[in-house]
Amino acid sequence: MDFSALDSAVERIEADPRSGQSLLLFALTKTLSIPQGGHSYLLTKLKEMNPDTRQIAYGLMELMANGGSADPRWKEAEERMDRAIGA
Repeated sequence: MDFSALDSAVERIEADPRSGQSLLLFALTKTLSIPQGGHSYLLTKLKEMNPDTRQIAYGLMELMANGGSADPRWKEAEERMDRAIGA
């Protein structure tokens, strides 16, 4: 499984946790983490992302679809994001 999108999201968030792009990735990652939660992220949010961030988002969605959100690496990445954001 390719975790490069998750790694990129963590790096982006840790580098600038208050940027709009980081917050969009943070919200998407948290939404994709909820098993059986319907993944209720507004796809219109993709319009707010710059092309680079959107590619990371697509990678996160693909990773979740392949079961990556159940992998311990996903939880570790979430914990790093939480610390960076201050959640």
